[in-house]
Amino acid sequence: MTVFDRGAAGSGASHAAAGMLAACCEAEPGEEDLVALGRDSQRRWPAFAEELLRLSGIDVELRREGTLVLALTADDQAEIDHRLQFQRKLGLPLEWLSAGATRAREPHLAGKLAGALFSPEDHQVDNRKLAQALRIAAETAGATIREFEPVREIAMHNGRTTGVVLEDGTIFDADIVVLAAGAWSRSIRGLSQDRRPPVRPVKGQMLALQMDAAHSLLEHVLWAPGAYLVPRRDGRLIVGGTVEEKGFDSAITAGGMLTLLEAAWRAVPAIEELPIAETWVGHRPGSRDDAPVLGRGPCEGLFYATGHHRNGILLTPITADAMARLILDDVLDPAIQPFGLERFLPARAAE
Repeated sequence: MTVFDRGAAGSGASHAAAGMLAACCEAEPGEEDLVALGRDSQRRWPAFAEELLRLSGIDVELRREGTLVLALTADDQAEIDHRLQFQRKLGLPLEWLSAGATRAREPHLAGKLAGALFSPEDHQVDNRKLAQALRIAAETAGATIREFEPVREIAMHNGRTTGVVLEDGTIFDADIVVLAAGAWSRSIRGLSQDRRPPVRPVKGQMLALQMDAAHSLLEHVLWAPGAYLVPRRDGRLIVGGTVEEKGFDSAITAGGMLTLLEAAWRAVPAIEELPIAETWVGHRPGSRDDAPVLGRGPCEGLFYATGHHRNGILLTPITADAMARLILDDVLDPAIQPFGLERFLPARAAE
């Protein structure tokens, strides 16, 4: 197996993410299939993390404190409650906590709050360690990773994939091609426009604050109005993330940083004393319906695994397992069946 990457391996959305495994607290009406996919992947995460540790020697730091969705005001509480009615119909394990119970879990929260929704099964991993572990595991299994070699197009002959053509014109022969180019997936040529996955870049600005690792301000992942905060074991506090339809713009803006810092400060006032350790921009691969594109392509030998938007880290185990079964054993996992490219095609074209 050979993996081509337009940059350094794992330096795109995987590097920029916050590593949240939030299948429950983010569930919204109309996303029933996506919620089911996320819950399936959540259940696979413990074994997946253990396997990566065994193969790579890297602990991806699967933390199981759960997630709090914070309500600072009665309006915040009403919004959470509205979504909670749908989430409970799906049987998701969510619990409303009073202001006192919330503060007992996180004593550094703002002085005035309405309460929080507790999601005990929405955990987190260190996404950057995940990328490192995956690379080592893949190379140990015999994969070759070729960095800074962007793919220009998918090569085909008589309706079958024959390989890829690199940006410099080099032809690489292959019987199987998996299009997994994230936010750049649609730009790879060789397919007709309607067969290119409708994936666009969704810009997100983020920052990291540096806490004292021995005295963390937070233990849980915290969804606050306007920002999320993710504490790491090394003391970093990840704050994200803006959602901007600005193509591949990579600028850190004053407005973006102000929005995140103000929202984080309103939830956890003590952050104002923390140094800013890092700022960055990522580009989520968002499909037309913000759900992944998984499954067979329009020609023999081509497969899609892209468009994961905000759920790329969460969906890593199910994507890896389901796509491997499909490619190697020709078995379509029912969990990914709703996410084929055909959902975007006119009924006749999809047949």
